[in-house]
Amino acid sequence: MSIFSKIKDAIFGKKAQAQTPTPEAAPAATQTGAAPQPAPAPVQEVDIEASLTSMPGADRLNWRTSIVDLMKLLDIDSSYENRKELAQELGNANYSGSAEDNLLLHRQVMKALADNGGKVPAELLD
Repeated sequence: MSIFSKIKDAIFGKKAQAQTPTPEAAPAATQTGAAPQPAPAPVQEVDIEASLTSMPGADRLNWRTSIVDLMKLLDIDSSYENRKELAQELGNANYSGSAEDNLLLHRQVMKALADNGGKVPAELLD
């Protein structure tokens, strides 16, 4: 599993599963006898800030700007190797682990979360 997938699953996981329609919720067959098609689950945005803020330890970590603290909050290994792998997944092959690279990586993660259905405040994308 990719590092970004772990991040996304840690934030979206339970909410995404709750959006999946259950077979019991499917409408009854029509009078023609044809089996009804289940309605697709509505796509709902996940409020990234609210989700992260509600996690235990969020008040003690600088997850809003630090990729290391964000990964720690999500209980994901924040080692250099994992951050480098994450950067490569998001298209940054030249990740060195510098402060500038870490800030860029945090913004890239927030952008990728937004691209995958997350509602991310503008100040976390800049």
